[in-house]
Amino acid sequence: MLFSKRKGLTPVKIEIQKDKIDKELRYGLWNALHLMIWEQYNGGSYISFENTNLFWLFRKYWHCFFKLPIDNMPHNFQSVIERIRKYFFECEWYDVYDFIEFTAQNCPDNLKEEFIEFVNMLLEKELSAYRFVDEQLTDITDEQEIESIETAINSSNKFSGTKIHLKAALSLLTDRKKPDYRNSVKESISAVEALCVVLSDDPKATLGASLNSIEKSHSLHPAFKKALANLYGYTSDSEGIRHALLDEPTISYSDAKYMLVSCSAFINYVIGKMSEK
Repeated sequence: MLFSKRKGLTPVKIEIQKDKIDKELRYGLWNALHLMIWEQYNGGSYISFENTNLFWLFRKYWHCFFKLPIDNMPHNFQSVIERIRKYFFECEWYDVYDFIEFTAQNCPDNLKEEFIEFVNMLLEKELSAYRFVDEQLTDITDEQEIESIETAINSSNKFSGTKIHLKAALSLLTDRKKPDYRNSVKESISAVEALCVVLSDDPKATLGASLNSIEKSHSLHPAFKKALANLYGYTSDSEGIRHALLDEPTISYSDAKYMLVSCSAFINYVIGKMSEK
């Protein structure tokens, strides 16, 4: 995170790739096609192009995806790849996803699973807003979730501890080189705790006690308080779902993102309730 954003001098924007593809992601997706599909081509000196394992995939590209005359398709592997490459690096971002999805749905069955796994790993690493689910690229992040996180960070200036924890959670979640989902979850929950402690005016209060205090002084609906308490499973600072969750061997991007979005929504709700008084 840049200096101006860390210091709160400019609004924080989440750099999740939703309506765009940067060059690193486009290069990565091209490499996924090469490594997982085209390098598995079984053609050679004694096998005609028409009898190779990828010939019908190329035919489907021409007939169903590009919608070009089939007799326009080159009759050798390298020329086909060159034509596809020109399209891939000149087309719009959404056309890239169309091509990746079409490939997953039409490539040989023995290549499909590893290709999808490889692409999903790449999409997560490069902070794409999409993942393969059952051979179809699906949104994993919507505009409302992004707005909720940004609003929570940018509106919590009066609560420095909350803002620091939220920024840390976001930074750990979106670090392309070394994401830390486990500690992102910790920071998200700590952001809620920090807000509750300040509002309850008791630095030693547990989250449960803080919620009781906020419920009385800021008209926090009891059902909402109960839902939050159930979500985190707290009975004290040393027990509950946080510790059970963090004992899990793997915490995914989806887990950490869900916790950050949930905590941001709660923070926005509480700050909004305060402003109504």
